[in-house]
Amino acid sequence: MNSQDLHPHGPDGQQPEQWIERLARFGYAAKGIVYMIIGVLAFMAAVDWGGRVTGTEGAFQTIASQPFGKLLLFLVAVGLLGYVLWRFVEAAKDPEHQDSGASAIGRRISYAVSGIIYAGLALSALRIVFGNSSGSGSSGSQQQTATLLSQPFGRWLVAAVGVASIAYGFYCFYRSYSTKFRRKLKLSEMSASTEKWATRIGRFGLAAKGVVAVIVGYFFIQAARTYDASQAGTTEGALQTLQRQPFGAWLMGIVALGLVAYGIHLEVQARYRRISP
Repeated sequence: MNSQDLHPHGPDGQQPEQWIERLARFGYAAKGIVYMIIGVLAFMAAVDWGGRVTGTEGAFQTIASQPFGKLLLFLVAVGLLGYVLWRFVEAAKDPEHQDSGASAIGRRISYAVSGIIYAGLALSALRIVFGNSSGSGSSGSQQQTATLLSQPFGRWLVAAVGVASIAYGFYCFYRSYSTKFRRKLKLSEMSASTEKWATRIGRFGLAAKGVVAVIVGYFFIQAARTYDASQAGTTEGALQTLQRQPFGAWLMGIVALGLVAYGIHLEVQARYRRISP
């Protein structure tokens, strides 16, 4: 038996599926870090501890400003690209064997759209790493919305983005209430305490993510209704909207903590999620 027989998939013996799984886990971890930073900064702003309301672009800038920040942000970008790869694998292959009826096509499309969105975020992080940042995430979202509005049926396209975001928000609420996200976790590898807290934190995080997604969806529908791209908003805009409400500091603080919880939930996914490329 020669060395090629011992290592049929390459000199290190790693199958492509194993690398996809590792990149996917790295991707969940990187995505979790971004949401935790957004949540921490917003919570600090809510309680006047010197934080600021920001979105993904602000989170990237915060990482880049730390010691060895450009290296750390590069690793986050690589992680996000790993998440993008996993989303496209899910869209193309349905590796978790969820296909059933009419919902299968919609689910695969949602995976592909998610992959495209996070590819854009990864490229934004890389632009900061290599010194070619192009403004805030909010203005970027508005520029993209303006581009959509200029297309044939542009208002309908922007409205569809808004409806999809709201639908995703309510799906987050459903996942939070039903705790079905537990089905994708390796619960047998958790202690009873870890399982309990992973469930509680996941429910809180998904609920907060749902609130943000619904508000962002409303922004896009307003942009379509008024034919005004400046109405479009992101996570940053959603948090600012909460901040302007009665008891806004409390509302934003609670949702900010929820985004931290969502980030922790993603770290749990990175460690315990069932991933079968």
